[in-house]
Parts: sequence; C-alpha cells; structure tokens
Amino acid sequence: MTFLAIDVGNTRLKWALYESATPGAVPVANGAEFLENIDQLSEGAWASLPVPTRMIGCCVAADAIRRRVEEQMEELWDVPTQWVVASPFEAGLSNGYDHPTRLGADRWVAMIGARHRMLAHGPARPMVVVMVGTAVTVEAVDTQGRFLGGLILPGHGIMLRALESGTAGLHVPTGEVREFPTNTSDALTSGGTFAIAGAIERMVQHLRAHCGEEPARYMTGGAGWKMSPHISMNFELVEGLIFDGLLEIAHRRAAGG
Repeated sequence: MTFLAIDVGNTRLKWALYESATPGAVPVANGAEFLENIDQLSEGAWASLPVPTRMIGCCVAADAIRRRVEEQMEELWDVPTQWVVASPFEAGLSNGYDHPTRLGADRWVAMIGARHRMLAHGPARPMVVVMVGTAVTVEAVDTQGRFLGGLILPGHGIMLRALESGTAGLHVPTGEVREFPTNTSDALTSGGTFAIAGAIERMVQHLRAHCGEEPARYMTGGAGWKMSPHISMNFELVEGLIFDGLLEIAHRRAAGG
C-alpha cells in the first residue's frame, strides 16, 4: 500500500509518497516542480516511484493545470484521482464560510492539518493558521474546530509588482526589512512585510478576544520562513501543513469518518 499526496499551488506542484495514509507519516519520497514543468513528471521524478494505490490532492490552480497533472499520472499508473473540495464538515473541522464549497481547498486542508497537529500535542484551543505564498491567507478556528473566517491578501511579490506597474520610478531591487527604511528598496520591502504582519497580528487579536484565550499559531507556505521573524508574536513554522491535512483526510475517509 502506498499513498500519493499532491499539493498544486499557484506557482509549484509539491508531492509526497507515503507507505500508508497515516497521520504523522514520513514520506518515502517527495519533490516539487514549477507548474511549467509538470509535463516532465512522468519521465522524471515520478518515473521510478512505486505504484501508488491511493491518491488525494489539493489544487488551487486552473482546471487545465489539474488535468495536466492527471495526464502525467495516467502515463504511469492506474490509480483514481481524488481532489479535495471544501465541504461543510470533514475530519473534525466545520466550515463557517457563507458558501462552504467556495473556500479554497488549500485553506481547508491546511486548517485540518493544523488542528490535528495541535490535538496531537495537547488540548483543543482556538488557532490562527497562516499560509504565506503567492497570496497570504490568515484563518481563524475556534476551540470546537469551527472555521470562523479568514483574510486573503496579496503576497509580497504581488504587492511589489502592483506598485511597480502603477507608480513611475519604482523599478528597484528588492531591499531589506528595516524599522526605519532610508531608501526606496528597503521602504518597499519593509512596507509589504509589515502590511502582512499587521493583518496576521490583527487576526490573532480578534480571535483572542472572541474566544477568551490565547490561540495556537501556525504558519506554512514557501515564504513563511521569511515572514516569521518580522511578526511580534511566535508562530510555529510547519513546512508541510497541507500534507498533514491530506494525510488526515485520507485516513478519515478510509476509516469512514
């Protein structure tokens, strides 16, 4: 029995192969490809893998990208593809979105991964889950596991490109994060970083006031390690939170719960 988990984001496809869909499992193989290189998977990174017996994926890219992933799998294996779609309830998490199925699959899966990571190490608490990538999402979940709502804001790269395209003379190199920037490069980098940090800190304040206790705090995503040092409160940096969620979902579905 082998289990393939796939996370297709806006920029890259990340994958991990496990011996079984067991929460907390360590992958026997893993990798990542930029979306423009997906068509090389069947002859490259996936060519020598054992045949997976199950697959569950999370995809926020366009349908055409998802189909390209499926075609690469079909080149090698006869395994059904399952793509997670947010639902009113799954794996112990309830969905408070106005239209639950419109919640991004990556946000849903990351929250499931974070909640079960928390429960594996202690009692239930409210939690804030942050993903820092092409876009930044900041989610609030209460102690009972109800997703209360979340923020979406542009990632640092999108902010800089928007400023460059809308303001003359701002085509400058990336700068450093400074408390008091004294050049345009540092001003742009610091402004974007502190804008994201402020949104994250505000959500923690909202959830703390709503639930009356200190939330657990998790951060994931390709740029999480850049963002974490510039927030005034500690976050646990978890590299594979979406994979944690996919393992939990696969385990629960196999057990019928």
